[in-house]
Amino acid sequence: MLKTLQGFKDFIMRGNVIDLAVGIVIGAAFTGLVTTFTGSFVEPLIKAFGAGAPETAGVWIIAGQDFKWAAVINGLITFTITAAVLYFLVVLPTNKLAARRKRGDEPEPKAPSEEVILLTEIRDALVAGSAPRQRGAAADAADPR
Repeated sequence: MLKTLQGFKDFIMRGNVIDLAVGIVIGAAFTGLVTTFTGSFVEPLIKAFGAGAPETAGVWIIAGQDFKWAAVINGLITFTITAAVLYFLVVLPTNKLAARRKRGDEPEPKAPSEEVILLTEIRDALVAGSAPRQRGAAADAADPR
């Protein structure tokens, strides 16, 4: 059970999981902002040009049922704005970076240095409560294998 919890902690502490969570929260906040903007400014404009009394503007009434076409157009505009921003600020730059890396213009991210790997092992060993493994020529000389 403890090993499962450690695996879960390692999964959560990975940078890409945290980045993904932050991206989702920011995306949700941005979607709320766009929804508020279109509901407060765009939909009233649609209704103003839809003619009719203020209570029926942007609505078709058929057989006593309201069909709110202005709300549908507002939803389409909200979706389009959100999708455009995500495409131009997230997808397009990511695709360009991937293409540059594929061509060799942009170097791949460097692997962690030997010091970083050693420090990570020391940290993990301290968390686990054991001594870190020895590395290098001194470790090879001390190892009877």
